[in-house]
Amino acid sequence: MQIHVLLFAGVAEAVGKRDLKLDLPEKATVQRLIDQLTTEYPHAADLIRHSVIALNQDYAEGDQVIRSGDEIALIPPVSGGEENQSAPLLFITEEPLSADRLIRAVSNPWAGAVLTFAGIVREYTHGQKTVALEYEAYAPMARLKMKEIVGEIRHQWPEVRVAMGHRTGKLAIGEISVLITVASPHRDESFAAGRYAIERLKETVPIWKKEIWEDGSQWKGAQTGPWDPRQKKSPASPGERDT
Repeated sequence: MQIHVLLFAGVAEAVGKRDLKLDLPEKATVQRLIDQLTTEYPHAADLIRHSVIALNQDYAEGDQVIRSGDEIALIPPVSGGEENQSAPLLFITEEPLSADRLIRAVSNPWAGAVLTFAGIVREYTHGQKTVALEYEAYAPMARLKMKEIVGEIRHQWPEVRVAMGHRTGKLAIGEISVLITVASPHRDESFAAGRYAIERLKETVPIWKKEIWEDGSQWKGAQTGPWDPRQKKSPASPGERDT
């Protein structure tokens, strides 16, 4: 059957058209349509995957069947004006982190689960009292490595969306140092992708922390040296890494 798809905003610009005519098999699903669009327009594939399909002016699920004569529209992520929602929200900042901001960035009509991980500055580590933590980052490279992590996650869990932010500067006890939010259709993917994100962030993103105690201080970080991605584990095992 031949269908007619309406395009809007950023996705229309990326594809270069406001409407498309496509041939699909009878009883094709919404997910089948998305797969075909990403194949035919690979330069816009990432944006297409992060858009949703509307059938007859209502949001559609991936397993919903398309019928001849349906009014079909590809709806790109809606921006509230603050962030570019077509791209993952990844940042380094000296400002306090907001879970609400990251949750809004990943929420979408297909997400049935949103997981939030917050790394908190704790007062005691292995019995030693911490007064504060100071974080330093190589920000341009850190953002690039965060982007690579998102790419790895999308490869394993294509329907997952991720946002992450990390603080720099001096943080007091109880403040949030890192936030990661993950949205997915089901909770299992959110838990798995969220754990993967924080572990990879600790392994590869160039961020260091200084533990400040009452009687001294020390710089620490999981990035103790070059890590060979072909290896199965990083230099620091999960039990050795601290938030």
